[in-house]
Amino acid sequence: MRLGGVEIPHGYASVGHSDADVLLHAVTDALLGAAALGDIGEMFPDTDPANRGRDSAEMLALAASRVTSAGYRIANLDCIVFAQQPKLSPHKDAIRRRIAAILSIDVGQVGVKAKTGECVGPIGREEAISAECVVLLEKSTTNTNE
Repeated sequence: MRLGGVEIPHGYASVGHSDADVLLHAVTDALLGAAALGDIGEMFPDTDPANRGRDSAEMLALAASRVTSAGYRIANLDCIVFAQQPKLSPHKDAIRRRIAAILSIDVGQVGVKAKTGECVGPIGREEAISAECVVLLEKSTTNTNE
């Protein structure tokens, strides 16, 4: 299973149009949304065959470039992954480092938390994994369009 750009050993794999990395998709949506630049589905529609199996890290990097071009820089981001399994504590540091590398920011700007479903609902029954991300953007001081 790929989560946050990191391969995590698990008996299940995520299914989606791209590589289905739910965490990188949440980060991509948060970046685009914070800059009022739409969402991942508008930038990478599932109706475009070029997006089938696409690497979510590439999608995130392209979205981050669009955000930077719009005159913003990332101050920090905070992510939550909701999954009963796999247990993510041993992987959180690797995920933080990978997201920071994709975004060309310091690992200290990336927070990653994991929550279980306490055996309740689709998350708790291991039928689904979900992720949320909040991004703080700052207007870039190098933007000439201010």
